[in-house]
Amino acid sequence: MEKKQELISKFRTHPSDTGSPEIQIAILSGRISQLNAHFEKHKKDHGSRHGLLKIVGQRRKLLSYLRQTSRERYQRVLGALGLRK
Repeated sequence: MEKKQELISKFRTHPSDTGSPEIQIAILSGRISQLNAHFEKHKKDHGSRHGLLKIVGQRRKLLSYLRQTSRERYQRVLGALGLRK
């Protein structure tokens, strides 16, 4: 929960922002990295792997939306999260 609040404070666009695409992408990226660490230990957990694929698809859609609406914000998020090198 603390990590989520930290991500929100880092990526928000204005003081009361809690759901902009930047924040949603950051939260989903954090969840994806947690699940990847989980799969190193639990290789046969296919139920969670299905959930991971859904989260990756959701993040992809948000990134696509952000790329179409604002290239500058899109580039800033990619740089901050280290995606698409």
